[in-house]
Amino acid sequence: MQSLTVSATANGLNYLPEYLADREGIFREAGLDVSAVARDPWTGVLDDLDSGRADLALGGLWVPAMYAGSDREVSVVCQLNHQFPMAIAVRTTAGGGDFTLADLRGRTVLAPGAGGSAPYEFTAGLLREAGVDPADIRFVRDLSTAMLVELFTAGLGDAIIADLVTATELEAAGAARIVFRHLDSGGIMPNSVYYCRTDRVGELRERITAFVASIDAAMRLVPTADPHSVDAILKTRWPDKDQGILRLVYQQLADSAVWRTVAVDEDASDRWMRILEDGGLVTAAPSYASLADDSFMAVYR
Repeated sequence: MQSLTVSATANGLNYLPEYLADREGIFREAGLDVSAVARDPWTGVLDDLDSGRADLALGGLWVPAMYAGSDREVSVVCQLNHQFPMAIAVRTTAGGGDFTLADLRGRTVLAPGAGGSAPYEFTAGLLREAGVDPADIRFVRDLSTAMLVELFTAGLGDAIIADLVTATELEAAGAARIVFRHLDSGGIMPNSVYYCRTDRVGELRERITAFVASIDAAMRLVPTADPHSVDAILKTRWPDKDQGILRLVYQQLADSAVWRTVAVDEDASDRWMRILEDGGLVTAAPSYASLADDSFMAVYR
């Protein structure tokens, strides 16, 4: 049995295939003893990679993108999310009718950022693609989801960008209604990926190969996964959450393309990089080849 350690930026429902691979013994069957920890603040994953406490980090592709070409050399080895599992919710007092992103013009939108830049940056990219200037919208950024949810509930803002669980909780409480799901309208977006220090790829190759195969197997298991196993994961990881809401969101994710493949789509990566370049997060959009070691993913294309 070979050990492999993962340092994650969160304990998220969108990470479920990893949790399923652990519970169903997929890692063990592949000869892996996988241990994982979620870091708060999320930047602890970078410290874990530097120190060697972690072999792999799990988090947004935007992080390897921002460090591309710097002294911090990391390589993406596969993805866990093929889409961006977020939503936009507006106050229940907002007008009805069909929603478009242009309806956010002149509004105040809360965009959590303490866990990363993607909620704002990807949404801003979708706005620009739709011909809407993000500058025409007042964004409240750089604060945690919990804080912005509390402030939204207290009356701040017209809309909030949130993960699907949080958005569904707000809708169930009658505080908001979901008007836009990135899964439905955002296209393909390599959101959460596994990456390691480039100088350790050779050392870890056998273990990473087995790990990627295990995540692929778990993704393929999702449509027929034992509901009792899924429920056990939900109850263990989020015991204080409404289990009905968690099951509802899990099904939405399972029915989408979010867990379709471990292989990063090169065109989708290039699109995300252009969005980051437009937002000023990178000086030049990194190429897929500069971000990823495709040898781990090529077989899954």
